[in-house]
Amino acid sequence: MERRFELDHISPRDSRLILKIMTELVEGFEALSQLPPAVTVFGSTHIQRHDPTYATAEKLGRLLVEHGYSVITGGGPGAMEAANKGAAEAGGVSVGLNIQLPATQIANAYINKLLNFRYFFVRKLMFMRYSVALIVVPGGYGTLDELFEALTLIQTEKIRPFPVILIGRAYWDGLVRWLHDPVLKEGKITPEALKIFTVVDSPEDAVALINAAVTVKERRPRRR
Repeated sequence: MERRFELDHISPRDSRLILKIMTELVEGFEALSQLPPAVTVFGSTHIQRHDPTYATAEKLGRLLVEHGYSVITGGGPGAMEAANKGAAEAGGVSVGLNIQLPATQIANAYINKLLNFRYFFVRKLMFMRYSVALIVVPGGYGTLDELFEALTLIQTEKIRPFPVILIGRAYWDGLVRWLHDPVLKEGKITPEALKIFTVVDSPEDAVALINAAVTVKERRPRRR
């Protein structure tokens, strides 16, 4: 006999959790649904202002705005701050999707549209749904998590394909070589899976790839 889902079987604690999650979803959809075509930039919080990657992310934010895109980041310091800075100083829409952490992540000062999230999975949903492309500059665990989530969703056709671009061949070369050998070599992925992302060396190359791939018709939220 089929068991029907009944709210009465959910504990009060889980009911409160569901409401918190629903609230974050609704607030995210309301805030981002009218956003101009957006590109999300991922990267490390630990990048300092003297780091060449900071200058790369800042230039990237500026170029994206100059080419008609709004810019979304995780809202924190480092590469996120740099991309928001470039976007804001170019007069564009600079979005930060900040996350509440035990060690508080303070939103950077270059955001003109800020949302705060408690749950990583809701935040990542907003990145994927409201971006026409993703650009990844050097980063650590969080950056890799966001990168591979995007690759997995595209590979499994949970979202429509869109540009996923890694900037910095010297930084990403080891990861790419590992994906070829042993991952591809041992049959853990297909050759097609390695075509989901592209590695470039400059913000100009990244923006050119996005412009070539993203048509006016496609500039809408990711969905299936």
